Amino acid sequence: MRDPFKLIGPTCLSFSGGRTSAYMLWRVLQANTREDRARWLVVCFANTGLEAEETLQFVARCSHEWGVRIVWLEYLGDDDRMFRAFTDPRWAAREGEPFTALIRRRQFLPNPVSRFCTSELKIRTMHRYLRAFHAWPEWDQLIGIRADEQRRVSKIRARGTSTETKDETMCMPLADAGVSVQDVAAFWKAQAFDLELGTANGRTMEGNCVYCFNKPPAQRLSIARAGRYPITWWVRAEDGSMIPGATGRGARFTKDGPSYAQIEQYAADQVDMFDHDEEALACFCGD
Repeated sequence: MRDPFKLIGPTCLSFSGGRTSAYMLWRVLQANTREDRARWLVVCFANTGLEAEETLQFVARCSHEWGVRIVWLEYLGDDDRMFRAFTDPRWAAREGEPFTALIRRRQFLPNPVSRFCTSELKIRTMHRYLRAFHAWPEWDQLIGIRADEQRRVSKIRARGTSTETKDETMCMPLADAGVSVQDVAAFWKAQAFDLELGTANGRTMEGNCVYCFNKPPAQRLSIARAGRYPITWWVRAEDGSMIPGATGRGARFTKDGPSYAQIEQYAADQVDMFDHDEEALACFCGD
């Protein structure tokens, strides 16, 4: 049986900034020679500008500790040349600038039905970088989805290739290798460093965009109540103030559940009205 972490051609590893995708990166580094990695592997981290600072530091630490070049990417616009690519985390956007640029470009907010934030800020931004700097006719895209995430695994396997381009084949080496959340946790427990964000039931509460609308309201409320990360950007996005000349104020990322302004108020008032067993929506972003 072929080692699912063995490179067989041009490969882009999508590093979400979480423990699972970092573990996938480590397995890929262990399974391939330095020469093969230099020839075939590109590691990309697409920054939305709304990540926890701990996530950014973790990406930088993985690069430093493991001696691997990680390309940081940021959306600037829909044109193929409109993106930033760099390797120094000090240059990373930290005030939501890429996401703000996307909202102003589209003039409306993404939502669970039209999650163009993921496709534009991450998937297509990676594609733009690969087309601009790597003359690959086709490539494998490695994403950090585990064997225990069966709903996500089935959805991607049914699709076969990326919906964004036929040149890209989606690969899930962790799922193919039978890796579970327990395996990932055991790995990080044995390491000299870790992502400095807590977990609950195997998921990183503040992972990816801290207040992502795909996260259940109870999870977002818990984060707001802790008070470590401001929710201001999300409140402003929904009140329309980010879109010049907006006529439809009061737009929402999701119609089901509270607005971000309500979550902010509930946190201040110590109100808890949500289902704590509700699961996050499946997304490309991963862990």
